[in-house]
Amino acid sequence: MPKKRRPTLQDIADRVGATKMTVSRCLRGGDNVSEKMRERIFAVAEDLGYIPNRAPDILSKATSRAIGILLPSLTNQVFADVIKGIETVTEPAGYHLMLSHYGYSPDVEERSLSSLLSYNVDGVILSDSQHTPRTLRMLETAGVPTVELMDTHLKPFQQAVGFNNVLAAYDMVSEMIRRGRRHVVYLAVRLDARTLQRQEGYTRAMEEHGLEPVTLRSEQRSSFSVGATLMTHILEQNPEADGIFCTNDDVAIGAYFECQRRGMIVPDQMAIAGFHGHDVGQAMTPRLASVVTPREALGQRAAEELLARLSGQPMSEPVIDLGYRIEAGGTL
Repeated sequence: MPKKRRPTLQDIADRVGATKMTVSRCLRGGDNVSEKMRERIFAVAEDLGYIPNRAPDILSKATSRAIGILLPSLTNQVFADVIKGIETVTEPAGYHLMLSHYGYSPDVEERSLSSLLSYNVDGVILSDSQHTPRTLRMLETAGVPTVELMDTHLKPFQQAVGFNNVLAAYDMVSEMIRRGRRHVVYLAVRLDARTLQRQEGYTRAMEEHGLEPVTLRSEQRSSFSVGATLMTHILEQNPEADGIFCTNDDVAIGAYFECQRRGMIVPDQMAIAGFHGHDVGQAMTPRLASVVTPREALGQRAAEELLARLSGQPMSEPVIDLGYRIEAGGTL
């Protein structure tokens, strides 16, 4: 798949009626350009979707053998597993990975993508499916193959490899209800798009059974300590709760530890379910109930799709759903 011709400094210069050197100085932060001209240059650069080029000019018409990957978290085991899957495909094929972290911030993702594209990466793997308008313009301008991970619920920019977070949450909460739980609380952390999709599935399952959905939210990153803290809040604010569904296994395990500390018996007094099926949850006793997701397989399939398109093959299908598995474990 050949790269599109990207807008150049000369394209901006022609639009604003200035020299290429003036445009270059302005975009690099030079102060010897009038305010009026500066505003025009930045407005045209934004309109064209201009991407700075930090690589040698020859690379703009060649392949860099690099794949750009945008990660929302460096501490979440989910994305370590995804990267492992990607590398099983890219390393034998002679591609190296350029990673950038954006901490679940769309604005930081935008800046990170601009940086990655400036090195003329051959393709991009994104960890989210919602982006700023400028991010979408840059992806369109770059014209490189793009794959989004972890979500098949929203329409992708080009192609998505993942699973349906709404249905996964719905299925887990439905199983909890089937086993007799009537006061299940959802523990939501980070409040990113996938967390909110899981809340949608949780709410749907509760309401279909005539039960009241209750969500406890935290904007902190997923961790054992956050799970323990939220569990404390539930016991104080929702003493009738007989089950919790957590947006991540880390939170669920932290909540389990808090139950242990208080002498509460799981699952007799409190059912606990997590999401993703991390090794630690599947190795503990009792085994943590969780929505088990195929993280390594997701990374592997995303890389396979990307490299196939780089070799000139057409996109196989826009949305590839690898599914999930409901693991009841010993905590339901």
